[in-house]
Amino acid sequence: MSHTKLTTSAGAPIADDNNSISAGPRGSLTFDNYRVFEKLAHFNRERIPERVVHARGTGAYGTFRLSKDLSDWTIADFLQKAGTDTEVFVRFSTVGGGQDSSDYARDPRGFAVKFYTKEGNFDLVGNNTPVFFLNDPSKFPDFIHSQKKNPRTNLPDPAASFEYWANHPQSLHQMTILMSDRGIPLSYRHMHGFGSHTLSFWNKKGERYWVKWHLKTLQGIKNVRSEDAADYPAFGAQQDLVESIDQGDYPRWKVQLQILSEAQAQTLSVNPFDLTKVWPHSEAPLMDIGVLELSRNVDNYFAETEQAAFAPSNLVPGIGASPDKMLQARLFAYQDAHRYRVGANVNNIPVNAPKCPVHHYQRDGAFAGMCPVSGKAPNQGSEVNFYPNDRSKLGAPVAVPEVAEPPMPLEQDAWIAPHSQDDEDYYSQAGALFRLMSDDQKQQLVDNIAAGLARANASIQARMLQQFNKADAAYAEMVKIALATAAE
Repeated sequence: MSHTKLTTSAGAPIADDNNSISAGPRGSLTFDNYRVFEKLAHFNRERIPERVVHARGTGAYGTFRLSKDLSDWTIADFLQKAGTDTEVFVRFSTVGGGQDSSDYARDPRGFAVKFYTKEGNFDLVGNNTPVFFLNDPSKFPDFIHSQKKNPRTNLPDPAASFEYWANHPQSLHQMTILMSDRGIPLSYRHMHGFGSHTLSFWNKKGERYWVKWHLKTLQGIKNVRSEDAADYPAFGAQQDLVESIDQGDYPRWKVQLQILSEAQAQTLSVNPFDLTKVWPHSEAPLMDIGVLELSRNVDNYFAETEQAAFAPSNLVPGIGASPDKMLQARLFAYQDAHRYRVGANVNNIPVNAPKCPVHHYQRDGAFAGMCPVSGKAPNQGSEVNFYPNDRSKLGAPVAVPEVAEPPMPLEQDAWIAPHSQDDEDYYSQAGALFRLMSDDQKQQLVDNIAAGLARANASIQARMLQQFNKADAAYAEMVKIALATAAE
């Protein structure tokens, strides 16, 4: 049987569409990932002007108060002295649906925090789950397409979702979370937040540490059962946040970190850069570092919440990236999406503007107006627009070598190629999560799975049952029974 060849948009055949090119199995992505760049760049431009993902959002301002000196691990200025307050803007969102979707859809929730530090903005761009469906960015557009409406009917298509998951066992852990009782939070106040990705710290000695961020709600976890979701107003989560802050009932989250040295990461029981896995707390204990509180609503939803632009590449001295392949791609894709959707000077918009002076050599484009912080002339006036130049003594910006990040380690003798991760264990953590659930939580989980999986064909059902069985035999058996009930 002949097959249609998969090609680039220019017609060149594609040898591997599942794995990005990286420097070794755990290494960074390389700039010759033209195929991935094409997919991500096209994906970012599929909707005008609504966000392709995280379209329905709610935002508020607040403060992060540091309770622990982290100078042993990082030079980041806002993490140096206990008691330091840093202004933040937080945007919550659903992920898959558009602006017309409900706050009570079964969907992950975005949880993005912009820290306005004295050395620039640090964006912690995560979700309400510690893991994600993917560990290779090449599959992100495919995954989101499978969660969107059917291209012919424009109706929700659960069978397509399970068809994707049946072909990608790496999604099992996150899918288990999504279909559990935590798949529909009662409000944005009653859910945790996670940076999800592995980031890095480095200290004054140039020592690097790997880091995961956790934000634990101090309001307690509250969720909505599937059968009750339709009873809630589509805008309920947004209304809850606005009204709670207006009434002075300010939501708070305990901020915690997991920190590993480079040596400790090498002996971790899981790949520390795999976004589908959590770091076991027995190997990387949680450390309390402060509290985040939201205390001020926006004055104008469009100007602030809708135009807010978060990007994992918004890093500050002392905080860096990691070889997490999904993170590596997001360093490119998020800024690219903002430039397309809002404009080249997206950071001139007040909600995105740093609270510290800004000096660079970028010019022109949409929103090339006055910087709201520095007060410089529009488009930086007549100042020199290239670097290097001979005008540093006249105030022209120069590089700051002392904030340089230490070199990123690579695996020894790493070969640059598409590295498959099909042999990874994608089942143990999903099984462990299932076994932590109460009987009621397990029943909710399998009923939610069966409601969608029943609409898929027999092949997809069989492959999903195989995945559940590898996680836990009881998991598979309960889904099988729920499927039989759903078919009656």
